[in-house]
Amino acid sequence: MLSLRHQSIRRCYSTTAKQHKYQYHSSQGTSGYRTLGLRREDKSRWERRTALTPAAVQQLVRETGTDVYVQPSTKRIYSDADYKKAGAIVSEDLSKADIILGIKEVPSESLLKDKSYVFFSHTHKGNASNMPMLQSILDKNIRLMDYELMKDDHGHRLVAFGEFAGKAGMIDMLHGMGHRFLGLGYSTPFMYLGMAHGYSSLASARLSLSQVGNMIQDQGTPEKFGPLVYAFTGDGNVAHGAMDVFKELPHEFVPVEDLSKVVNDKNPRLNKVYATHLHSKDYLEQKKNGEPMISFEHYLENPKEYHSKFHEKIAPYVNGVVTGGYWDQRYPRILTNEQLKSIQLQQEQGLILPGKMMTLADIVCDVKGAFECLSHTTTIDDGFFYYDAINNKEHKNPEGKGTQIMGIDILPAELPVESSEHFSAKLYPYLKELIHPGKSSKDWSPSIRNSIIAEDGNLTKAHQDLATPLAKVQKTHQQHQNKKTVLLLGSGMVAGPLVNHLTKRPDVNMVVASNMLQEAQALVANKDNAQAVTLDISDKTQLSSMISKADVVVRRSFELTFFFFIYSFVPAFLHANVAKLCVEQRKHMVTASYVSPEMQTLDQDAQKSDVLIMNEVGLDPGIDHMSAMKIIDDAKQNGKKIRSFISWCGGLPAPEASNVPLGYKFSWSPRGVLTASGNDALYWANGKEHAISGDDLLKNHFPTIRTAYQGFVFEGLANRNSLGYADIYGLGDLKDMDTMFRGTLRYQGYSDLLYALKQLGFLDLKRSLTCSNWVSKKKIALNMILGEKSGALAKTLGLKEGGEMMDNVNSALDFLSRGLDNVPFPSNQDKALDIFSSLLTHQLAYQAGEKDMVAMHHEFGIESKDGQKETITSTMIQYGQENETAMAKTVGLPAAMVTELVLDNQITDRGILRPIKPQVYVPVLDQLESHGVHFVEQVKPAQAIRLDPTGSGIWQ
Repeated sequence: MLSLRHQSIRRCYSTTAKQHKYQYHSSQGTSGYRTLGLRREDKSRWERRTALTPAAVQQLVRETGTDVYVQPSTKRIYSDADYKKAGAIVSEDLSKADIILGIKEVPSESLLKDKSYVFFSHTHKGNASNMPMLQSILDKNIRLMDYELMKDDHGHRLVAFGEFAGKAGMIDMLHGMGHRFLGLGYSTPFMYLGMAHGYSSLASARLSLSQVGNMIQDQGTPEKFGPLVYAFTGDGNVAHGAMDVFKELPHEFVPVEDLSKVVNDKNPRLNKVYATHLHSKDYLEQKKNGEPMISFEHYLENPKEYHSKFHEKIAPYVNGVVTGGYWDQRYPRILTNEQLKSIQLQQEQGLILPGKMMTLADIVCDVKGAFECLSHTTTIDDGFFYYDAINNKEHKNPEGKGTQIMGIDILPAELPVESSEHFSAKLYPYLKELIHPGKSSKDWSPSIRNSIIAEDGNLTKAHQDLATPLAKVQKTHQQHQNKKTVLLLGSGMVAGPLVNHLTKRPDVNMVVASNMLQEAQALVANKDNAQAVTLDISDKTQLSSMISKADVVVRRSFELTFFFFIYSFVPAFLHANVAKLCVEQRKHMVTASYVSPEMQTLDQDAQKSDVLIMNEVGLDPGIDHMSAMKIIDDAKQNGKKIRSFISWCGGLPAPEASNVPLGYKFSWSPRGVLTASGNDALYWANGKEHAISGDDLLKNHFPTIRTAYQGFVFEGLANRNSLGYADIYGLGDLKDMDTMFRGTLRYQGYSDLLYALKQLGFLDLKRSLTCSNWVSKKKIALNMILGEKSGALAKTLGLKEGGEMMDNVNSALDFLSRGLDNVPFPSNQDKALDIFSSLLTHQLAYQAGEKDMVAMHHEFGIESKDGQKETITSTMIQYGQENETAMAKTVGLPAAMVTELVLDNQITDRGILRPIKPQVYVPVLDQLESHGVHFVEQVKPAQAIRLDPTGSGIWQ
């Protein structure tokens, strides 16, 4: 609200219950006008727009003499210097401003009490996610005015960005369709169009569109898809902005009734694109009799009497749909997911042309609104996802099945100059009215009065209906107070099973914090007791604030964290930092990462703070510890001694997906796997300590590893330092044991090929490569000129030309070099390993329908009191499923199950822990069994331990 209680040398205010009266004291250099503040936008890093341009500030100061306070910003499209030059006061502190302008929602903690705010609050529809902000506005006695509600006598919005949302959205949509067409195997002119934010101005974007249009006229669009047709909904600024941009292409608008004729034309004209501007009557009909709409007014008054036939009348004929129309829950959806499923099924049956309903650009961003398939908004840097309605599955693969969906919620921010200029010009006359000293809020024009949602600590009369969603927020807040909050730090590929498992509990409120907000939002979609928030893990203040609100923090070695209980799935090197904050704030933490030396130093502090930090609760480490301790403790209870322990684990592609170089595929960055191949290793075998240097790890691999399953024969690599596990597992003095070993499983042939690539320089962490494309990278890394005889390659490796290993190397290089024209080059990387890692990400990625596999195999040498010896093996093979990888399941589930034990106070120990006690591993292994993760155990007569890193003998 206006600064009613503020008193200063310049002015003082007195109030009555009915109206505000302003009394001014003259002061040199000041005017009687109310002061303005301009917020720094902080909702998104892409938000560069401003509600008031420097030119408008200069005009306002010249005409009124008012003070304009501008919060400094380094990303706003206009610089701080521009505002200073215009006469503004650049200041972090906006407390001297009476009226504060912004664009996007304001965080509750940033709202200043007793002020008037003007911004897009997205509250008047009862948006649940913004009700806490609205409650804070009421609590802080703030007057809230919303640009969206500033309308003329005919209901038309006066101050809006909609036109530029339409323009940017249309550009982005065409860009996205270029990638979708390419995913379907067709290069189109749309590939030469960038996202809107990539252009310095709208004019340059139009030029690019014009060039694309020329290519369409010259080359045409792909014949397989027939004429390309676009449908536009709505008749406001958004729709007209989108159509304005669309008209830069060679085009023809056709009425709805002609769509079938255009699409089924025997001699289609492919050197232009088609469009239809839809109206409600074109796809809505009466439920009771299937008759057309009586009138638009009748529909608005009786929306429940109508349903949409868009899936029959429009969808079979259009390639792209652009939404620009208003929708709320009173009205029927234009297209439901079931109707979209019907369309996709007909396409599979050949009843509808391929490419129809290819792309939805939901510019108005009504989540699960008129088009139900928009399950969440998207970001500018990750603007598209795909919805396979047949399998009810979302994915990011442009080559996969489904409809491409765009739901970017800050589209005008992609055209920040033009949008800001337009918006500022429209807002300017109303600002002069707002700051005028002779007018109280009661004297403002209806356009401003009607935009007020909250005033004097209450909802205005027109918005009393918001009391219901506000009450729900208050109730939810109370329920949350009774719930246990789990903060998950990170949202990577293994977080899904954890979130799904924990959110089934009604007493859990889950917060997924990630720097990839869209990824986090996808994790919590359709979960009432989970929310996604943005987190910069390097921001200690923000991180500490989040942890303070949690019961558990979950952090995975891949990235997990909870509040009361925090699970951390963030990068391993950050875990100790998170753990320190958890200890300081007395919050429990769970992580899948190894206990590092830095983590171990926190043990005493954690115990003193009554905090447990449970580490190593994923697959390896995690399930390996628990399954091993089950057998070890059972042997001890029977008076037996563990003389040898060998443990193998590997995440691999399923056998049928392993027909690629290395027999290996990546579902996340290969960098960790590649660097691990150079780690030093220590282990105990035949009563002696053995060491393998990182330089020789691949060369000195274990060539044959057998399991309980005859169909699986692997090779293996020693895994770091195994010596300490004798103590961790309570096996006694290492010198009394024959063997203590932990290793990594790979398909046979992996180590030799990766060693060859290492010798060629692909894994070099030190050398920088001055190359800008894949061809020059190959030249430099192989130290040869393309076309030179491969004998030079064999000489470098010390291999015989024409030998089997040399053939494998040539075959691998040939495979990895295919299709590089479509693989983006990592221009921000210069180290050989990082560039190679980027290449493998694309060339050895899992393809649609392929599954991964996890293999774990333990071998125990056990001796009883009477000296009898036996060998026990324990083997687990787990395959990925259609919607869940084996790796995600075997990392995420045990982490979730241990989190539950913490939440239920089932773990009494405190300090830095591992899951090696029965109170942890017994319930977790039992639950994993019920989820299909089980071990096959075999007892055999004692067998001699053969653990020889002989390698293949190929290398000198």
